[in-house]
Amino acid sequence: MGNPYYECPLPVTIPPAKPFLESIKLGIKETLFPDDPFRQFKNQPASRKFILGMQYFVPILEWAPRYTFEFFKADLIAGITIASLAVPQGISYASLASLPPIIGLYSSFVPPLVYAMLGSSRDLAVGTVAVASLLISSMLGKEVNPNENAKLYVQLALTATFFAGVFQAALGLLRLGFIVDFLSHATIVGFMGGAATVVCLQQLKGILGLVRFTHGTDLVSVLRSVFSQTHQWRWESGVLGCCFLFFLVLTRYVSKRKPCFFWINAMAPMMSVIVGSVLVYLTNAEKYGVQVIGHLKKGLNPLSVSELAFGSPYMVAAIKTGIITGVVALAEGVAVGRSFAMFKNYHIDGNKEMIAFGMMNIAGSCASCYLTTGPFSRTAVNFNAGCKTAGSNIVMATAVMVTLLFLTPLFHYTPIVVLSSIIIAAMLGLIDYEAAIGLWKVDKCDFIVCVSAYIGVVFGSVEIGLVIAVTISLLRMLLSVARPRTFLLGNIPNSMIFRSRDQYPIANNIPGVLILQIDAPVYFANANYLRERYAK
Repeated sequence: MGNPYYECPLPVTIPPAKPFLESIKLGIKETLFPDDPFRQFKNQPASRKFILGMQYFVPILEWAPRYTFEFFKADLIAGITIASLAVPQGISYASLASLPPIIGLYSSFVPPLVYAMLGSSRDLAVGTVAVASLLISSMLGKEVNPNENAKLYVQLALTATFFAGVFQAALGLLRLGFIVDFLSHATIVGFMGGAATVVCLQQLKGILGLVRFTHGTDLVSVLRSVFSQTHQWRWESGVLGCCFLFFLVLTRYVSKRKPCFFWINAMAPMMSVIVGSVLVYLTNAEKYGVQVIGHLKKGLNPLSVSELAFGSPYMVAAIKTGIITGVVALAEGVAVGRSFAMFKNYHIDGNKEMIAFGMMNIAGSCASCYLTTGPFSRTAVNFNAGCKTAGSNIVMATAVMVTLLFLTPLFHYTPIVVLSSIIIAAMLGLIDYEAAIGLWKVDKCDFIVCVSAYIGVVFGSVEIGLVIAVTISLLRMLLSVARPRTFLLGNIPNSMIFRSRDQYPIANNIPGVLILQIDAPVYFANANYLRERYAK
């Protein structure tokens, strides 16, 4: 007697064929509009559609009418807190990008205002980031020496920021945000860790008080530059740097152990700047080799539309830098925004975020700002400070505006070594060795991608590391399609359940029937592989 489950098979109905144009339309809709963003406009009068459209493209119009005094108090505290972090970080990261420190302050004024109007995240705090700053310095520094031709270098940095914004906004408008998803978690962990390592090593210039330093970003060049100038090391600068670095790391450790003391970590960079400036002023440490920022010009952002170097012979380098830094900034900003949105159980639209990032960088490039995104450290402080809406960015921008108008002369005696300590302390948090260990335990291939990205950045360059990581990720994806995982299935006795025969030894083979579970679509790339492997 045969198996009762297979004596009367159910008929399979072949779905009707769709017209070619309808198939193309459905394919485009599933690829570019999986969330059906226009469903809210259906069956609405024209006036309501206009209001919904404005709220969709300018999210502040959606949450501002519901804004309460309680929200304002929470956003005020959060905004002031992140402003205390934004000022020293802005100055530090501008120096990392080989740009004048004042441009770092400018970059924490205009872009946050634009994002507050267009962004969909309640928690993201906008500002400059170390990795993008390093990319700008390493890529544009190969074309123009920032020390010899500072004006042209600044123009190229602003132009690169403009093209980064155009690229980001175009991805959002065309709903091509899925391209950023090709930067896998393993890629980002390795890339960020490698970039953080290089940034930390480069800050030895400030810690040791060196005047001349290599423009290379690889480990060999940096170490050669450090140890070939041992006779120029300044012990005063080194002692000061180690003390401030210990203080910053200690405050971060305390804040991680006791989350209620998050404000200690947030205020630590500003406290370091204040204490360092006072020490230099009182002891005249500037005369003993401790380098200081010097004069910072007062006033709000000057317009820089005329500074965009569209006719420069280095235009290709600016476009290339803009696209690469734009992708990296998008990957970091969108990932950070989604991560913190999960904690509060709300959704952010990745494509709207890309438009917001793009518009704030376009506006920023016209107002003397360089590339900005949503850094993890600043967003974490904003989240822990209890922000309720993107209004905290407006408060931060207002605080930075006050600094630009009245307080910039106070930073004259800020020692460079303190800025280096702030950068190193921030970068140590990006070397996520625990995530790398987790990748090794879960998936060895992802671990190889992570390590390859790290090695490429540390021993090659930031661009090489990114290319290596993305290439390996794409090859792995193609390999998983061309050689998919397959499982032979068998029937669990006395049931209609089929399971892998490797995992369930009691599963019975069906005579004359081969049942496979294939972890990929079957098409030309893997059809021959499946035929050769299972043909009897």
